[in-house]
Amino acid sequence: MSDDPETARQIAELSLDTRPLLVLDVDDVILEFIGPFMRYLDAEGHELAMKTFRLHGNIVNRATGEPADSQTVAAFIAAFFDGQANWQTVAEGAAPTISDIAGEAEIVLLTAMPHRFRETRRAHLDALGLTYPMVTTEAPKGPALKALRGASLRPVAFVDDIPHNHKSVLEAVPDANCFHLMSMPELRGLLPPLPDGVAVVETWTDAGPKIKAALGLGRVS
Repeated sequence: MSDDPETARQIAELSLDTRPLLVLDVDDVILEFIGPFMRYLDAEGHELAMKTFRLHGNIVNRATGEPADSQTVAAFIAAFFDGQANWQTVAEGAAPTISDIAGEAEIVLLTAMPHRFRETRRAHLDALGLTYPMVTTEAPKGPALKALRGASLRPVAFVDDIPHNHKSVLEAVPDANCFHLMSMPELRGLLPPLPDGVAVVETWTDAGPKIKAALGLGRVS
């Protein structure tokens, strides 16, 4: 069971099956996030410095040069997610690669965001043709992925851009096949080290065959 009761409720509503499972993060994996968020901040008279890989402390008032306080940053993030359909586009190569894998595997989107934005994100993904089941979580992703896998030992792959999400997943499901993918890979140098065993992929084109191999897809019996 997920550590987040609302996440557990959402998972319980899914019609999970026994096919190999691919669990995908959304922001900066399927949907562009950093680039669109920078454009949003620019429209609000601010900019993202990206001295470290975090939003708090790196959002600066363009006129004064002063960092935005935590309350302002939280308000920017909330407003961005409320209007995400105006800003966020599909990462290059994501849609066709995921569609190709979906012919042989179960796909679930696991997005770390406040639950109150769930319906907004669901509507935006649907409008983009990304109609795969989606679960929101405000807790570590590992227990959620374990619940999604279920009691079977079916192969599971996980794609995310945040190292601590991979750490959580590998602690909960040690045999998970983890892939680190970022829609802006040039920011990878700002991240803390990835856990051992996480495969780095630069693009969705690169990721597709590796995910299929990890899940045992496309094999001729």
